[in-house]
Amino acid sequence: MPRIVDPVARREEIVTAVLRLTAREGLARASLRKVADEAGLNVGSVRHYFASHEELVLFAMVSMVDRVSGRVRRHVADAQGWTARPPGERRRLVQALVEELLPLDDARRDEVSVFVEFTAAARTDPTLQEQARRAAEGTRWVLGQVLAGHVAGGGLRPGLDVETETARLWALVDGVATQAVLQPHLVGPATCRVVLDAHLRSLEADGYDDAPRAT
Repeated sequence: MPRIVDPVARREEIVTAVLRLTAREGLARASLRKVADEAGLNVGSVRHYFASHEELVLFAMVSMVDRVSGRVRRHVADAQGWTARPPGERRRLVQALVEELLPLDDARRDEVSVFVEFTAAARTDPTLQEQARRAAEGTRWVLGQVLAGHVAGGGLRPGLDVETETARLWALVDGVATQAVLQPHLVGPATCRVVLDAHLRSLEADGYDDAPRAT
């Protein structure tokens, strides 16, 4: 009997190969044939699900964003009623959520590396621009909601402009994440955490003495 293939699982398998290959060698080298080799499949199997390199890349980008969004949503669910929690605990919840966007381990480093590749390609590739725009807007929205909730809970200094602070936090996260994948010898996970922690504490109404230190 012919082997029954789960199309959802097979697509996920191919997408994982795209992300792995892109993180290691760059988006330009993620051809259908190389993706097939990376996934341990023949190129015909890949073409069965994706007619072109562009279709495969777009699907992979959407899947990667969905993975990150899923983890962020779990943090949001864990933080229900968080504005009533003590300030120190609230900051740690904020930090944990934002850290999902930083390359603090191998999996997140691959995700950020791939996202840098995708967004650079989207600048000149119309097929990627809409998804790149939606990903950017989604990141900014999440960060804005986090800061707005922190303000509502009295955790941030009075008078801060949430829109401005959202733009600052977004720029900081994007900048640190990009530096960490482009210059990992200069910006490691500890530095990412220290920079984020220092920024969040600089906005808070109360000081904390449990800040991490870069090593």
